[in-house]
Amino acid sequence: MQFRNRDDAAHQLAEKLEPYRGQSPLVLAIPRGAVPMAGIIAKALGGEMDVVLVRKMRAPANPELAIGAVDETGWTYLADYARQMADDDYIEAEKNTQLEVMRERRAQYTPVRPPHDPAGRVVIVVDDGLATGATMIAALHALRARNPKKLVCAVPVAPPDTLRKVEAYADEVVCLFAPDYFYAVGQFYMDFPQVSDKEVIALLSRPE
Repeated sequence: MQFRNRDDAAHQLAEKLEPYRGQSPLVLAIPRGAVPMAGIIAKALGGEMDVVLVRKMRAPANPELAIGAVDETGWTYLADYARQMADDDYIEAEKNTQLEVMRERRAQYTPVRPPHDPAGRVVIVVDDGLATGATMIAALHALRARNPKKLVCAVPVAPPDTLRKVEAYADEVVCLFAPDYFYAVGQFYMDFPQVSDKEVIALLSRPE
């Protein structure tokens, strides 16, 4: 299975999430790639969109590999193998680096309003795909602490073992494709360009 682009994946996810139409769901994107997707899904379901800021913690000498993730509060999720690859000093330094990135992004993304409050609402967390699942787990953990009515993870693609990890943090997981062979999220898209901060800011600035 391969998606044409993120828009195609978002429209397909919106169909699967149709039961939440009319419940004013809060659709939260993990920046940056998922932000355009969240806009499409929120519009289809009659909900609101925003971002949930979490950051991958990068492995030493291999920045593409996540050893964990951190949310805006500083809560850290570490993968099972993290301490085989990095010591405490590296992990703390990487956490602080990513916290600073999130502070800068929050100031950029929502400078004139606070983040939407998830309390008592159906919250749908969207990403363009999961590999290790670290950032999604950090996002779900952060949101659970803010008392949503229901917490849903929605992604186009993820490996089965990652979905099993994520299921422990969500009330429902919606995934369109869970292949046994998984190398990278981008392999399941024909067109998978980077999304810029400028695009994110424009999308978040649109009137709802």
